[in-house]
Amino acid sequence: MLDFLDRFPLPLLIFLAVLMAAAPFYPEPHLWQKLKMLFAGTLTQPIDVFDLFFHSAGLLLVGLKLVRMRAEE
Repeated sequence: MLDFLDRFPLPLLIFLAVLMAAAPFYPEPHLWQKLKMLFAGTLTQPIDVFDLFFHSAGLLLVGLKLVRMRAEE
């Protein structure tokens, strides 16, 4: 199911994950903003929930890739 993930080089995934997690760089990264909203209990708008998932998707893919690499050993 996740075989497509094996074709991507890890450095590229890490670069894209950091880029997406930090975008936009000014005034505040969306991921940080949405996490603050989540812990404050103000993450109620659908667009905000989408933003949280969108900006954290790269980090999730890196995590999955690392788990798959560890399982292959």
